[in-house]
Amino acid sequence: MSTDSQSSEDEALPSRETLQERIEQLEAQVADLEDDDSKKMSIIATKGSLDMAYPPLILASTAAAFGWEVTVFHTFWGLDILHEERSRDLKVSAVGNPSMPMPNALGAFPGGDRLATWYMNREIEDNGTATIEELIDTSLEMGVDLQVCQMTADLFGYDTDEFYDGVTTDVGAATALRDMADADIQLLV
Repeated sequence: MSTDSQSSEDEALPSRETLQERIEQLEAQVADLEDDDSKKMSIIATKGSLDMAYPPLILASTAAAFGWEVTVFHTFWGLDILHEERSRDLKVSAVGNPSMPMPNALGAFPGGDRLATWYMNREIEDNGTATIEELIDTSLEMGVDLQVCQMTADLFGYDTDEFYDGVTTDVGAATALRDMADADIQLLV
């Protein structure tokens, strides 16, 4: 091997110091990745019945308890969950709900939904289940970002002051989509 070709090879190889610096950088990046076990969850809540208000709030507060970053974007009837007045009067229907412990046909009669709602509220109270208001408060205290779809609020004529304190208002679909794109887990409820 000639001296000229040996010196060309030596010039092409990084120095020991350069390699050591690169190894340290890579080790730091790996350590950061190992330390970052946080997850992000994005939930879209579209239904505002009593039985459909529970799943997004239970999932959100549970994920937050695990230390996850959680956003719940409420749109269409899901806005009623965050509306202070309407959330206290959410209803459940027996019609089309085959798991209700009452015949579906009863829901078609006058007062059927009132009976189904009464039954559900009785079960909630008898079992000591948290109320919707309690789940909202818990979620907000745990850092869950409960969001109101601005377009739907405008459509229904809701004023932003009508929602629970701490709820994020004036959120658009583009913001919700960006949040979902960044999330590890996306749910539509």
